Amino acid sequence: MRFGLTVLLVGSCFCAFAQDKVVDGIVFDKGTNGRIAEVNILNTSTGKSVYNNLKAEYKIAANIGDVLIFTKQNYFSDTLKIENYNSLAVYLKRSAIQLQEVKVNSVIMDPEQKLAATKRDYTKIYGVLADKDILSVSPGSGAGISIDALYNMFSREGRNAEHLRQTIQSDYYQNVIDYRFNRALVERITGLKDPQLTEFMQRYRPGYYFVMAASEYDFIASIKANYRRYLRRPKVYALPALQPVK
Repeated sequence: MRFGLTVLLVGSCFCAFAQDKVVDGIVFDKGTNGRIAEVNILNTSTGKSVYNNLKAEYKIAANIGDVLIFTKQNYFSDTLKIENYNSLAVYLKRSAIQLQEVKVNSVIMDPEQKLAATKRDYTKIYGVLADKDILSVSPGSGAGISIDALYNMFSREGRNAEHLRQTIQSDYYQNVIDYRFNRALVERITGLKDPQLTEFMQRYRPGYYFVMAASEYDFIASIKANYRRYLRRPKVYALPALQPVK
């Protein structure tokens, strides 16, 4: 009787000791090698499951031969069979590519914003050197001649400023055209690819006033009409290839 009790107690202690074994480790992202938190670890032999902590560390009761399944949303599951009680590093592979967060510090400006920015960069030619009124009117003294306007008209600095303003205004017109008559739009309507796309856009580039006045329907209809003309005679205005300078 005493021998039987001894065997029972030893057996109970052995079972308790076996069930108290714990497997631990860390879960990583296979692509980035970064740690992954909130991963579910299921012991299929016991039916028990745990989540790893915010440091990606986990601990779960398991015996030799038990099978663990690691699962997390947006990752492929991984299955491991316990062969020893060493710490286990587990690497999960993403089921979808995660795009890294990109902070955009600048945006594409429309023509009005570009013009405003240019005027801020060239404040002088739009300030003192922008005075065009020859006649000036002063309260109580009537009309008179503007000295600043005369200086700007005849001085080299004034003429240069006027020329620069005209250049900026011309660039603004071209930016307006480019903003509406852009490659993405023309490619979508015509289906053309380079070099035909570039050739078409150079040949049928619209004017500033048409771009400003045309409705969306008229603008697209114009591109389609020009595309039909292009298909009839695609090489009629093609420029010859440039010859290398010797």
